[in-house]
Formats: sequence, structure tokens, C-alpha cells
Amino acid sequence: MKGRVALITGGATGIGFGIAKAYAACGAKLVIASRNLERLEQAKAELQASGAEVHVVQMDVRDYDAVTNVVNEAVSHFGSLDIVIANAAGNFVVPAEEMSPNAWKAVIDIDLNGTFFCAKAAFEQLKKSEFGGRFIAISTTRALEGWPGCAHAGAAKAGIMSLCRTLANEWGQHGIRCNTIAPGAIGDTEGVKRIYEDQGAGAKQLAMIPLGEFGKTSNIADAAIFLASDAGAYITGADIVVDGGRNRSHAGTGVAGKSE
Repeated sequence: MKGRVALITGGATGIGFGIAKAYAACGAKLVIASRNLERLEQAKAELQASGAEVHVVQMDVRDYDAVTNVVNEAVSHFGSLDIVIANAAGNFVVPAEEMSPNAWKAVIDIDLNGTFFCAKAAFEQLKKSEFGGRFIAISTTRALEGWPGCAHAGAAKAGIMSLCRTLANEWGQHGIRCNTIAPGAIGDTEGVKRIYEDQGAGAKQLAMIPLGEFGKTSNIADAAIFLASDAGAYITGADIVVDGGRNRSHAGTGVAGKSE
């Protein structure tokens, strides 16, 4: 990872910040983008304290011109752009029949449109990468099975998976690898607390994980390191599921034919 420059959206907290810390430890230079300036400055201070080279930019992924400007700023600051982690996302719990058109549009705009904007804006720079460009989007295992209470996010994340498979086919000729990482329930994120624990569903979700524990942001970061490093050079168009076996669980305990 040394010498590579990575742009991480939604990189000031949660999974994005976990990836940023892991990339910094591997020698990558970082550009972190987020809407929240206060959190950006906190993330910058923590990363710089560990010796990381990091540049932060306030940005909304729904604004294509803003995304393009951040890509240009990354190149201006570090000289190149080799990796994009499209992680910025929005979500909240609401049944489909109660979801307003604006609520639907808000999540689609951030999750799906924002991911496409990041890919399109970064294409020319990723094509130039001496390491082979990497575009990695963060999806979710719930995109594979439906997401009751989060139809907007489930649809957006499924769209992200399809988008990256298409980009893998179109952009492989330019040496750009395009993949997704599909996390399961990651316990040290705000999302799990808000979507599962605050809804009284934490214990139920935990019971569905064969490994018997929620994931950590470091587990997702490990997958992101693999895909962006030389070890992942021959992987493109893939969905890397990191969920402790949750997507393969059959009866709530991971043991076929048994339940609690």
C-alpha cells in the first residue's frame, strides 16, 4: 500500500474511518471526505498523530461537481489517485408503506447516485494509476436478501453491487478493478445501534450469526486492504461478504434444522 493515494468518502467515522486507519498503517496517503467538518478535523488529528499523511475535504457525494473537485484536489495535493472507497451512506428505519418519496430519494441520492458520481469523477485518474486503479464500494449483505424497514437503502446497495459488476466489465481494459465489500452487522458502528439495537432487534440479529459475534470495523478494513493491495490484483467484479456467516445462516443459529 505504500505510495498509493486513497480517497475515502464518509471517512471520518465508522467503517470509513476504520479503513482510513488501516490504510495509513500500511503506508497509504489519505484524502478523507465527509459532510461533517467537525468529525473530519477530529479524524485528521487522530490520523496525523499516528504519522499518517492525510488531507480532509468537506463534501456531499450528491453533488457531482463537488466530487469532481475533491478528486482534483487529491491529485493536486498528492500527485495521483489510486484507490477510491465509496463509503458515504444514509439510512433510517421506516416501513415501505410509510416512506415518503423524499425519504426514498434522499437515500438513493446518497448511496447509489453518490457511488456512481465517485466512480465517474475518479475514472480518468484511476486509469492512470501505476498500481492499477481500485474502486471499492461499501454495500451490505442485506442487499442480497431484502431489508425490511430499509427498502430505500436495500435497493440502493443492490444497485451499487450491479453498478460495480458493470464497471468491472467496462473498465477492466483500463486496469481498474471494481469490487464491493458487503458488511454484515458491524458492532462498533452507529448503524448497528440505530437500526438493530435501538429497535430491540440486537439479540435476534446476533443469534443469526454463526460465528456468534458482531463484526468490527477492522474486519471490513482487512477486506479493503486485500482488494486495494497487490494481493487483490486479479479480483474484479466481486462482492466480498464479511458477515460472520450471517448470509449463510438457516435457522437463526447457523445450524440447519435447529432453533433456539
